[in-house]
Amino acid sequence: MAINFRNTRFIALAAKIDQCPNLTDDNGNPLPEIVMSGKSNVGKSSLINAMSDNKKLARVSGTPGKTRAVIYFNCDKKMLIADLPGYGYARVSREAKESFSKLADDYFTCGRNISLVLNLIDIRHEPSKEDIGMLEYLNSTNTPYFVVFTKCDKYSRAQLNKRIQELDQEYKFDESAKIFTISSQTKAGISDLTAAIAEELSL
Repeated sequence: MAINFRNTRFIALAAKIDQCPNLTDDNGNPLPEIVMSGKSNVGKSSLINAMSDNKKLARVSGTPGKTRAVIYFNCDKKMLIADLPGYGYARVSREAKESFSKLADDYFTCGRNISLVLNLIDIRHEPSKEDIGMLEYLNSTNTPYFVVFTKCDKYSRAQLNKRIQELDQEYKFDESAKIFTISSQTKAGISDLTAAIAEELSL
C-alpha cells in the first residue's frame, strides 16, 4: 500500500463552507477527499485515530453533537480526510433534517472533490431514519461510499455475523455495497478498511 496512514496530521477546522481548504498534490491536482459521516458519537474521531495509529490526533468527545465544524486532516499528502459534524446530508423529514448541522447539509452539494464517503453506523443500534436517509441520499446521487459498522468489539464473531444479517434485512443493502465491521478500540478490521480505501482511490 503506497499511502502511509500513520503520516496523517490535523490541518484545518472550518465553520463555514468558504473556510474549507482545497489542497493539491505536487502536480497541482486536487487531493482526493474522504468524508466521514455518521451520527454524533458514532466513533468518527476514534476511527481517524485508529487508522493513523495516533490516539491524540483527533479529539474524541463524550458529548454527542459537540462538534460544529468540519475537521480536516492531511493523510500522507495524498488524501484529505473531512470529519463532518452532526450527521450529514439527507433528504428526509423536516423533523430529522432539523437535527442536522446546516454545514453538513450543504457539504455534499457545494462542489467539493469528494472521492469516497465513510458512512459510520453504530452496530449496536437499530437503524434510525437519519441512517437510512443518508444511505438513500448516497445511493440516489451515485456517491461512492463504504458502510462502516463501529463498536464491533461488543460482539463475538458468531454474534457479529448474526447481527450483520439482521441489519442487512433492515437496511436492504445493495449487493454491491462494501460493508466493513471495525473496532477502533481493538483495531479489529482497521487494516482491511485502510487497504480498501487505498485500493478504491488507487493510492
